[in-house]
Amino acid sequence: MAKAKTVFVCTECGAQALRWQGQCPQCNAWNTLVESIAEPAPSAGSRFAALAGTTARLQALSELEPKEEPRTPTGIDEFDRVLGGGLVAGGVVLIGGDPGIGKSTLLLQALSHLAGTQAAVYVSGEESGEQVALRAQRLQLSASTLQLLAEINLERILATLREAKPRVAVIDSIQTIYSEALQSAPGSVAQVRECAAQLTRYAKQSGAALIIVGHVTKDGALAGPRVLEHIVDTVLYFEGDTHSSFRLVRAFKNRFGAVNELGVFAMTERGLRGVSNPSAIFLSQHAERVSGSCVLITQEGTRPLLVEIQALVDAAHSPNPRRLSVGLEQTRLAMLLAVLHRHAGIVCFDQDVFVNAVGGVKIAEPAADLAILLAIVSSLRDKPLKHGLAVFGEVGLAGEIRPAPRGQERLKEAAKLGFSAAIVPRANLPRQAVDGLQVIGVDRIEEALERVRELE
Repeated sequence: MAKAKTVFVCTECGAQALRWQGQCPQCNAWNTLVESIAEPAPSAGSRFAALAGTTARLQALSELEPKEEPRTPTGIDEFDRVLGGGLVAGGVVLIGGDPGIGKSTLLLQALSHLAGTQAAVYVSGEESGEQVALRAQRLQLSASTLQLLAEINLERILATLREAKPRVAVIDSIQTIYSEALQSAPGSVAQVRECAAQLTRYAKQSGAALIIVGHVTKDGALAGPRVLEHIVDTVLYFEGDTHSSFRLVRAFKNRFGAVNELGVFAMTERGLRGVSNPSAIFLSQHAERVSGSCVLITQEGTRPLLVEIQALVDAAHSPNPRRLSVGLEQTRLAMLLAVLHRHAGIVCFDQDVFVNAVGGVKIAEPAADLAILLAIVSSLRDKPLKHGLAVFGEVGLAGEIRPAPRGQERLKEAAKLGFSAAIVPRANLPRQAVDGLQVIGVDRIEEALERVRELE
């Protein structure tokens, strides 16, 4: 029997090479080439014969009438928030996360609710039907009308879906599905790409909403080719520590809604439950005021959140002081310390600086700069900030405090949670006073530090 021809495929861009190389010749990524069986390419004659006599119809943009896509709520408010209001007919959602974080649990809960009003199919490629039924029983789900299919063959899955005609289907997971048209093993680059493309084509043609579960690598990115994220309409990531009961679902791509939306869940004995007031889990309850703590008013999509930023500044015991941040950008911390030294005269070059965002949330917006600096100064001076103080604002290299979007919504959220004072960029001062909240506008970092001392 002739040996199958093999090629090396890049897991990042899908480019092929005849032999292994340390660096991909197309995207220049390192150590991404993996061996795979070469798939026979269709002949030129067959391609031209299939396209003979077919042309695409051109349409003027003015002839098209856009319409609002109807949403199908999943019954889980936090999940609907991340999706942009619910599932869209023909939409394909890709959700990834670490093993055991709760992806299958969340989707089984959502499908059990949807099965009561419309046809729904759960395709399990990792677990047997008995295992899925056992989980549903443990979660006390009324899944009597939910259809289950334990299968990993793509052709059989598509045939079953076309026959059942569900409105919602879940594929758990894409790395376990294989197509008979390819010779490579399930989970390979070619199989993942082809199976995702076939499933997406089915969803667009049938109008069924499709949710695909994907594995993640050790770096936290979705396993498989990057083209997988471009094929689908929505990309969601599960975040959170498996040792904690809280889970975060974040949208990184959404063609039918806003990106960077955040859904907060709590893992209970009966599955995942949405957290109606997520700011409560990101704020520590201290018996008395402590130094190095500052409350940030951040914005995650359309939702304002209050997150406690903690800083610890201690004398360095090595020639190279450490700069460590958890949940915040590492490189931005070094830049903020340089701004603090240059424009406020506060020196930290001989100090170890550790910064943490409470609750495991990851904050990427620059409006967290002011809260980070105030927490660092509070820890360095060992003086707590005023009780009930919340801040936000971006700090520029010239020491200026830049405005942040949706400042009015942030201030209303702080007032609703009982905060009494806020230091914000002057451009974010509200036109109308916020009840119960003293709002102080500042232009520069040194002015912000002066206002903090006055509040003490």
